[in-house]
Amino acid sequence: MNVNDIEMFLNEVFPKENAMSYDNTGLIAGDREKIVSAVVLSLDLTDKAIETARNAGANLIVTHHPIIFGGIKTLTLDDATGRTLANLIRSGISVISCHTNLDMTNEFGNLAIADKLEAENPKSVEGVECGVVYDIVTIDLMTLRKYCRFVAEKLGSSGIITINNPENIVRRVFVQGGAFDEDSIPGVIKCGADTVVSGEIKHHVCVALEQMGINTVIAGHSATEQAYLPKLRQLLSEKYPGIEFTVNYNNEVPSIL
Repeated sequence: MNVNDIEMFLNEVFPKENAMSYDNTGLIAGDREKIVSAVVLSLDLTDKAIETARNAGANLIVTHHPIIFGGIKTLTLDDATGRTLANLIRSGISVISCHTNLDMTNEFGNLAIADKLEAENPKSVEGVECGVVYDIVTIDLMTLRKYCRFVAEKLGSSGIITINNPENIVRRVFVQGGAFDEDSIPGVIKCGADTVVSGEIKHHVCVALEQMGINTVIAGHSATEQAYLPKLRQLLSEKYPGIEFTVNYNNEVPSIL
């Protein structure tokens, strides 16, 4: 099994044509003909991820975020990106990225977050390319204060931001990992969500949603999207049972409000 085989399989599950126009997916650096010894899954390509790969005897890293988004004119040790790529190449490791093409596949993106949040029967939202909605099912009313604590605990978030009244009641939640897309607002309104959970939401969007009676819960880009990694590991492990897949998590430290 070589690097190209794994890239081709990932492209079947997360087609490149589904990626946003600004994105950079697929094999970012390395040798596509190299036989894969083991694989590390990581949200980002960092020196920690490379060290994890070396320790695991892995020569392939699959990331969510690509280290190269646009064209680069030089590859030197003068900047962090250059040093990380040099470290990768010197270590004989390749890197494949599945970014917005994975985001657009709710099963491995937003549904993974919803699973972490113990959602019952989460569903896609009409008119929204990326995101799911579900109802809070509890005996007692769920206040926003309680829900923020719950989200922080379940996602391992280092902190939660909300501008809303903590005594507001949470009944229906829209989940969108990473950065919230403002184009999703009409769909959020139409599906009747009273709360939006995302990794990043711009302040003016939080204010606008508050005026519409919708709470916003900002859990952190890393905390929301790291939920994707175990599901990606399961997918690849089932496809390639003879290869060891290791998850490298970022350095986020959970903090309960």
